Amino acid sequence: MANLATNFIGIKSPNPFWLASAPPTDKEYNVRRAYEAGWGGVVWKTLGAEGPPVVNVNGPRYGAVWGADRRLLGLNNIELITDRPLEVNLREIKSVKRDYPDRALIVSLMVPCDEESWKAILAHVEDTGADGVELNFGCPHGMAERGMGSAVGQVPEYIEMVTRWVKQHSRMPCIVKLTPNITDIRKPAEAAKRGGADAVSLINTINSITAVNLDTFSPEPMIDGKGTHGGYCGPAVKPIALNMVAEIARSPETHGLPISGIGGVTTWRDAAEFMALGAGSVQVCTAAMTYGFKVVQEMISGLSQWMDEKGITSVDEVVGRAVPNVTDWQYLNLNYVTKARIDQDLCIKCGRCYAACEDTSHQAIAMNPGRVFEVKDDECVACNLCVNVCPVEDCITMERLIPGSVDPRTGRVVEVAVADWTQHPNNPMARAAE
Repeated sequence: MANLATNFIGIKSPNPFWLASAPPTDKEYNVRRAYEAGWGGVVWKTLGAEGPPVVNVNGPRYGAVWGADRRLLGLNNIELITDRPLEVNLREIKSVKRDYPDRALIVSLMVPCDEESWKAILAHVEDTGADGVELNFGCPHGMAERGMGSAVGQVPEYIEMVTRWVKQHSRMPCIVKLTPNITDIRKPAEAAKRGGADAVSLINTINSITAVNLDTFSPEPMIDGKGTHGGYCGPAVKPIALNMVAEIARSPETHGLPISGIGGVTTWRDAAEFMALGAGSVQVCTAAMTYGFKVVQEMISGLSQWMDEKGITSVDEVVGRAVPNVTDWQYLNLNYVTKARIDQDLCIKCGRCYAACEDTSHQAIAMNPGRVFEVKDDECVACNLCVNVCPVEDCITMERLIPGSVDPRTGRVVEVAVADWTQHPNNPMARAAE
């Protein structure tokens, strides 16, 4: 069987599935239940400095976006960092780590942007025996207004400075958690690397308002008639997260920097995609909040089965495997030609492909008598829209046609976009030869 054990920057866990720093990791009771359910690691909910207590709202803390079937696609939260006393959290962390030495336990931290505050809390965390720390430079609400969270994460110079303090005053591995609320994710990652970070984790939540109550005209969630922006997470943010992970993994400046992938991981397949794009571990929150801690068991069994079927024996063989295939648009092969094909045996004659193509694309699908839908090759540009709107899996597929060959459906020679692709200036191999 495939070995799911990971060694991420020296932090060992029986599988790559970690619970992200969030409400599910706020106390000992939760974390113990998570470990018993099978989670390989936990990032304890963000601790703050000693001093005035953090006070959360006592009204709704979450807003939501649902699909047509009421499936939860995204959560917006306005909850702050832990509102439990620091000494209580530290005592519980020490107790849990003592009883689960084989599980990863990382502590998320967010304190004011001065060296003494970081030095003080690091000493307390080291005494717990935790495996590492994660610097929360990503939270976009509440704490950012106090000069912490994403207020730090949006300034590369601050990231580098605080990371240096942490590495100077602690022996623990340091993960820097990045905010997606920035133009170029590579810049903060580069700053973290310059500061000595052992790894980065991303993405944190996306600044958002998920809904407006049209009776009270207040953003949701609503507290006494008012609402505020919050952090958006869940399946809907996965495409954004995948892109940002890939950007860091393939950038020459951050190549080799370990990554913990976060953002909409709900199934084993989601996790495998993050790992293929460079993540050495994955962190999960919304899926656990939606389905409970035991959702990890399906992730473990699914990933293990897939790896067995692929002949992959360890997680390390997956990590980064897709990175060489991520490129910029100008390097795509312009001579790669495909056309849509409709399987008439699978077609349910709903007409979605026809409506979408006729109204919004290239008028490349004909509706013949009897509602038989056929592709017009002369007009089809292989945009894939018909595949995406079709409700029947594999009913519409894209068939590759070799440039210069004869299309058996039309009897015409497949046109060549570029006479000799190997000499095209956009071809990276041609550029390398120069």
